Amino acid sequence: MIALGVNIDHIATLRQARYRENPAAFNAEPDPVAAALAAERAGAIGITAHLRADRRHIQDADIHRLRAEITTKLNFEMGNTPDIVAVALAVRPEDACLVPEHRAEVTTEGGLDCLAHAAALRETIAALQGIGTRVSLFIDPDPAQVEAAAALRAEFIELHTGAFANAQGSAQQAELARLAAAAAQAHTLGLRVNAGHGINYRNVALIRTLPHLEELNIGHSIVARATVVGMEQATREMLAAMNGA
Repeated sequence: MIALGVNIDHIATLRQARYRENPAAFNAEPDPVAAALAAERAGAIGITAHLRADRRHIQDADIHRLRAEITTKLNFEMGNTPDIVAVALAVRPEDACLVPEHRAEVTTEGGLDCLAHAAALRETIAALQGIGTRVSLFIDPDPAQVEAAAALRAEFIELHTGAFANAQGSAQQAELARLAAAAAQAHTLGLRVNAGHGINYRNVALIRTLPHLEELNIGHSIVARATVVGMEQATREMLAAMNGA
């Protein structure tokens, strides 16, 4: 059975649309932590939140409240910058997923270059593992990047599924094959395999066929569905779709 981590970033995006100047206001809504707790009640095994350098959605206070209030695990999505690493070391999440970060992007586009940034990543991975945090590297399904992730001794990779999600027909099947090959390679090298980015209630039927897949981290599609049916129901529906129900 594939596990589900729910990304609540875009609950915070909705709050920031109105309360950007004062996200801690007593009447600021919606509350990302309340959404996280609803996802947990519905069966999510973890909550993912990305504290970006520009604080465009999730705020430091959200991370600290999540740490205090959720009952599953915190997956701290993070760029490899000193201030964000400092927050991670203070919060001590169960999992940390290192991702590339660019100010102009709406959401994370593309995987980490573990070859070009190996030295900086190695230092951060060691620091996080030193406090007992499991580390995942968000990478494209590229053989060289999978090898580099293994050389860095991360526990997990999270395969970037964006190219798959944005393709159709034979192009999508080709991307699925790339993902499957990367998952098999990672498993052979001793890495555990997660995946995420652009996964929705339709394409998850293909993604769930990937070998050695342990966990999907899904945000936007669940949050979008939650605007119609609520967070608990949206999470339950995704879990059912992920596992063939």
